[in-house]
Amino acid sequence: MASKRPLRSMITTASSSQSLRPTQTSKASMVRTSACAFSSTASFRTPEHETQTADRPRWQQTPARMVAPFRIRPEAKGGVFKVNEDPRRLDEVYVRMLGPGGDKVLGDEVKWLAVTHKSFDHGRRGFNDRLAYLGRRIVELQTSQALINSPQENQWPRDANGKPQNDEFGRKPYLHPALNGLQGLSDEAEGLVLNRARLAPIAERYGLDKVTRWVPKRADNLKGSGIESVLMTSLYAIVGAVALERGGEVANKIVQDKILAPLGFSFAPDPYPRYV
Repeated sequence: MASKRPLRSMITTASSSQSLRPTQTSKASMVRTSACAFSSTASFRTPEHETQTADRPRWQQTPARMVAPFRIRPEAKGGVFKVNEDPRRLDEVYVRMLGPGGDKVLGDEVKWLAVTHKSFDHGRRGFNDRLAYLGRRIVELQTSQALINSPQENQWPRDANGKPQNDEFGRKPYLHPALNGLQGLSDEAEGLVLNRARLAPIAERYGLDKVTRWVPKRADNLKGSGIESVLMTSLYAIVGAVALERGGEVANKIVQDKILAPLGFSFAPDPYPRYV
């Protein structure tokens, strides 16, 4: 049955009923509620947490908010590898490597960071990759300079008078004293000097294998777990840390005396060596 109300009154009633709907109010309230829900507030820390964090240095503790409530991965096979936690033992290694006063060359935090591999504590206490990157570039530069200034094994054959002989095509090469060490700039020559098999024993000589903090894959097979690469990284990291805190001149001298000299290179003695 059709309504007997006029059309105009029905439109007026519909418009007035729509105006009474709280659509705009509900949207505004929802926006305000969402903004309040995602607002940033200061984190709450108990006095006990702040005291515990302040008493222990960074190298000695894992950040509290990075500790999982339970262990996810299974225990490593081959036993548990114990790392050094004694600062005096670490100072002895720095003195053995850098000489008297070597334990004062770097700060306490940096000394531990330079010997901490990324496998230790899942990298939560910091690791030495960036220091090793800088230190490796310094060692490579000093190695290239030492190879250029060193006599090369494969020289061009010369006759009894010292003149270069012709090759099989009758060509006589151009030789100059400034080009004698050019072969030392090749990647092969540098790779023969700076390899894991030669740098790892130097690191062991200074005792880095006793203080480097890392987690091997198997505690009963350190060589198979990559201890040579880990020790080489620690050696580079110490050089990089010295360069940042003491300057490039001191770092270059340490590379010459403590790394390249044991490998067979000779350098002019410095009457005033300065490590500290």
